[in-house]
Amino acid sequence: MKPIIKIENLKREFVMGEEIVHALRGIDLNINEGEFVTIMGTSGSGKSTLLNILGCLDKPTSGIYELDGVSVKDLNKNQLAEIRNTKIGFIFQSYNLLARTSALENVELPLLYNPNISSEERRERALIALKQVGLESRMHHIPSQLSGGQQQRVAIARSLVNHPIILLADEATGNLDTRTSYEVMNLFQELNSQGITIGFVTHEEDIAKFSKRTVVLRDGNIKEDHLVTDRLIALDELKKLPAVN
Repeated sequence: MKPIIKIENLKREFVMGEEIVHALRGIDLNINEGEFVTIMGTSGSGKSTLLNILGCLDKPTSGIYELDGVSVKDLNKNQLAEIRNTKIGFIFQSYNLLARTSALENVELPLLYNPNISSEERRERALIALKQVGLESRMHHIPSQLSGGQQQRVAIARSLVNHPIILLADEATGNLDTRTSYEVMNLFQELNSQGITIGFVTHEEDIAKFSKRTVVLRDGNIKEDHLVTDRLIALDELKKLPAVN
């Protein structure tokens, strides 16, 4: 299997006044192509720091981080920005959509920075991404005209539009009710079945059961790394919920 992410002895330290905070204490982690990995941990465990490094928003203090075979620590700001825009799809808890912009235009946004893509191709790719998440009929709606689940679907479509090698989701179901959370997890399971690699940060154990592998962080170390043996299928779980009136 091809490693998308390769981490060896990764450390991240922050200086806070006279103290050094060891956010990550030398972790090893590989994520291979096609995996669906949940990264779990309580507040202060290091999962946000790890996500920022995985997403090339921050650099490690020491250790190795290779994304798709490229050593991240050797890259300058422009190269990091290019990797973020072309190889990584980000999905956030708060959606981060532009309020006065249609769903289609929100999905087009990452492609605006690519001079090799025409406006026609940009629109076509955005429409394909919206179809992937089942929202082509709402493409002209602005965020305030969409439910929370629909807004998150727009955010997922936006993360797909550049054909990234990995999706990184940060508490992507954190603002959603149970039914909507399961609908979003069903979408992630569908995308993963199509071969898309997913790294999903959450503190919710029930949500982690929808992934294929769980990595648990505690105090900057990996405490657990195991395959999910009692994996839940989101479509089945949705059928168990009470009918909506």
